[in-house]
Amino acid sequence: MDFVTWALSPWGENILIRISWDLFWASLVGGILFLVAHGGYMLFSPHHKRESGEVDRMEKERAGLPARIERHSFMARVFHWVMAVAMLALVFTAFLPVVGVKFAWVYWHWMAGILLTGSIIFHVIHATFFMDFWSIWLGPRDIPEAKAEIMRDFGVEIGGPKPGKYPLGNRLYHFAVLVAGVGAIASGLLMMSRVRTPIFERNPYLMGDAAYGLTYVIHGLTGVGFVGLIIAHIYFALRPEKFWITKSMIFGTISKREYLEHHDPDRWVATK
Repeated sequence: MDFVTWALSPWGENILIRISWDLFWASLVGGILFLVAHGGYMLFSPHHKRESGEVDRMEKERAGLPARIERHSFMARVFHWVMAVAMLALVFTAFLPVVGVKFAWVYWHWMAGILLTGSIIFHVIHATFFMDFWSIWLGPRDIPEAKAEIMRDFGVEIGGPKPGKYPLGNRLYHFAVLVAGVGAIASGLLMMSRVRTPIFERNPYLMGDAAYGLTYVIHGLTGVGFVGLIIAHIYFALRPEKFWITKSMIFGTISKREYLEHHDPDRWVATK
C-alpha cells in the first residue's frame, strides 16, 4: 500500500502532492471492522453501570437530587450539532469525488471548513469561561479510573472510581478529535491561499511546492482519520447501552438514576 503520492515538479524535483487514496479505503474498512469486533465483544462484556441495589441505596442517601440533571447546556448542544454538520460536510465533500461522485466540491468544502473553524473558536471560549474546562481532559488523576475500567472489562470488580461528568472513552475521543481537528484546520487554512474565496485574497505563492505538498498530506491524513472517528462516534451514539448519553445531547438532561448508575457524584457534583 502506498501512503503518499509524489509528482515531478517543472524543475525535475520529486514533491509530495497528497496522501494515497488507499488510506481512505483503509480507514473506511478499518472503521467497519472495528464495529464488527466491538459489537461481538459487547455480547460478552459486562456493562459498567452500578448494580441496582447500590443505586437504590444512593438514591435514598441523595434524596435532594433533582429528578432531571443537566448534562449539556443549550449552547454546548448547539456547538455539538453545528460541528457535526460541518464534519459530515467536510468528509462527504472530500471523499465523494474519490468514489466517483463529481460535483463542485471545493466550494462546499472550504465553506464547511470555515463553519468548523468558527464553531471550534466558539467552543474554546465557551468551555474556558462558562464550563468546567478541565473535566474533559486526561491526566494522571485518571489512572485509577482507567485501571478499574480495564479490570471491569475482564469481569473483575476492583472498586475503582466511576467517571466524573465524562467517561474515559469520551475524554480519549475528545483528545483524538482535538489532534485531528487542529491539523485539519491549520492545514486547511493554508490550502485556502490557493482557492478563490471572498474571505482571503488568493495567493498560490504563499509557500513553495514542497511546503504545500506537506500541507496536503497533513490535511489528507486528518481527513481519513476523521472517517474512522465519525464511524466510531455514530456507532457508539446508537448503541443501546450508550443511548442515554445520546439523548442527553438532544434534550440536555439525564435522569437521577442514570446519573447515579454511571457517574461518581463526588467527581461530578450535580447542582440542577
